Amino acid sequence: MKKQLYFYIAMIAAFVIYNQFFQVPDERINSLINILFASFLFLYIGYIAYLVLKRLKKDSRK
Repeated sequence: MKKQLYFYIAMIAAFVIYNQFFQVPDERINSLINILFASFLFLYIGYIAYLVLKRLKKDSRK
């Protein structure tokens, strides 16, 4: 579980660094990159939540 959380923290850091230093000059493309990046972050947090619920369900059976 720690590996997923470290990866999520690294993705958030990459998102912040991109928005602070490496933005694309074209505003439309920059918005598209931000939307895709944020969508991937939400998808990944959903995946982490799925893993936690799966683990909780597994532990409750014991």
